[in-house]
Amino acid sequence: MKHVPPAPITRYQGRPLAFLLHYVRRHRLGHGVILAAVVLAVVASVCTQYGLKGLIDVVSHGPGGGGGDVWAAFGVLCALIAADNLMWRVGGWVAAHVFVRVTGDVRSDLFVHLAGHAPSYFSERLPGTMASRITATSNAIFQTENTSAWNVLPPCLAVGVAIILIASVNPAMAAALAAVSLAMAAVVFWLARNGTPIHRTFATRAASVDGELVDVISNMHVVRAFGATWREHGRITGRINEEMAARRHSLLYLEKLRLLHAVMTALITAGLLAWGVVMWQRGQASAGDMVLICSLGFTILHGTRDLAVALVDLTQHIARLDEAISSLLTPHELPDATNAPALQPGPGRVAFEHVRFGYPGRAPVLKDLNLVIEPGQRVGLVGASGAGKSTVIALLQRFYDVQSGHVRIDGQDISTITQESLRGMLAIVPQDISLFHRTVLENIRYARPEATEAEVLAAATIARCRDFIEALPEGFATMVGDRGVKLSGGQRQRLAIARALLKDAPVLLLDEATSALDSESEQAIQVALDNLMHGRTVIAIAHRLSTLRNFDRIVVMDAGRVIDDGPPDALAARPGPYRELLRKQMMEDLPQVA
Repeated sequence: MKHVPPAPITRYQGRPLAFLLHYVRRHRLGHGVILAAVVLAVVASVCTQYGLKGLIDVVSHGPGGGGGDVWAAFGVLCALIAADNLMWRVGGWVAAHVFVRVTGDVRSDLFVHLAGHAPSYFSERLPGTMASRITATSNAIFQTENTSAWNVLPPCLAVGVAIILIASVNPAMAAALAAVSLAMAAVVFWLARNGTPIHRTFATRAASVDGELVDVISNMHVVRAFGATWREHGRITGRINEEMAARRHSLLYLEKLRLLHAVMTALITAGLLAWGVVMWQRGQASAGDMVLICSLGFTILHGTRDLAVALVDLTQHIARLDEAISSLLTPHELPDATNAPALQPGPGRVAFEHVRFGYPGRAPVLKDLNLVIEPGQRVGLVGASGAGKSTVIALLQRFYDVQSGHVRIDGQDISTITQESLRGMLAIVPQDISLFHRTVLENIRYARPEATEAEVLAAATIARCRDFIEALPEGFATMVGDRGVKLSGGQRQRLAIARALLKDAPVLLLDEATSALDSESEQAIQVALDNLMHGRTVIAIAHRLSTLRNFDRIVVMDAGRVIDDGPPDALAARPGPYRELLRKQMMEDLPQVA
């Protein structure tokens, strides 16, 4: 079942707290239980000091003065201690489920959003950086929720309840504490917020290092081929040093804040205790009151200290979250139209009508292109490099939108229908075959996950790859390695053909499907391709014109226009651009004299 985020998450770009609240609202009940548990636990914890005051006041009257009151005070104190401990465990138990569920939702939604981007988005970014930022976002959400629940909210509540309890002894003291605590919290928060750019710089550098590492590791064969191991080591070391400097700057800023807060809280607490001693000397406070003031004074000391540290940490987590979502939540370049319908299945008629298109910042590649391919036709696109052949294939897949004109499949403009239904109409065998680091069976079945094993075997047989698959160490259960590195080029190509066969789409796109193969492999692949093309509308780009000999039409392109069109034999028999291409290729294929 396809997972779709309940609302467009791009609206949260640059709004990390709103992004977090979006997932808090999705799990209202769980977060409500956690909030209630924390509030009850903190109130019980701080009121324990008041319970201790009551017990001391009763005990101070001597063994004969307290009577049954001492056990009542004892019972209240024990009940508060039990409530304190039990409520923390309730909150922790629920958080273990809710906070983890939130991180899963974040990763899932970000993946769905990322998958909706056009190919140009991925070509301009390192895969490792994007993966790192998804993980960083999830971790930042988890750390923000944890810090808020266990490190920010408890000291806030503890300080507030402590001030209320002190008011029962001396309202003026409570008012002074409230004013000083608010002022101190405001100063610390303001300083912490000013450090956000420092923390964001660290987050950006960390993501950059991850991206560089993945880029180098995925191209390690190139690194070794050019003897560049130490060069890349120096490059990575430089990036790591930049990240370390940014992290050091971030941590030292935090330590300065903590030092400032430590000095302020020590002075405030000393003043509070001195005030209590003066009250006792004047007979305005009992022994229990003194215990209460002292214990609550330490509660406020530790509470404001913990709050300052937590606010600083929280600011750092939010900065990391902000940096990650600012990069990930960019709007899609090619969104589906609102309420776009699905492409209605048809025989596979393809039409380009007065199409004009140019890549961003470049001159137009296609200029008033008109091309109609009837259902079941095999059409080869040929022409010099830059003629627009690959652009035709890209536009048909809606990797880009045309600047003017229309691209239609069975009369339906592909810009007005859902991209998912468009993909369902197309099967593709590219020049550069991408395989997942999964089993052979999983890679073939990727085209249609619900396909039976018998259907997979049938597709492998027709694609002429079953023999080599069964000769592998574990047959169809063999892992193919990263991008299929354990297989030869011809084997990967035949797996791609089997995958396209299993998809059974009415329109087939072949993009230089045999250009990188030797003659022997090409012959085997050509037989498999003939089986694949049967009964489908085929659009093929081929460098080797001999592979198009049995096609219905050849379309010759130049400078974004169709300059010749017709059956291969007819075009070869008359002077023209196709015949010239044939002549040049024959000369290139002749053996060179040493």
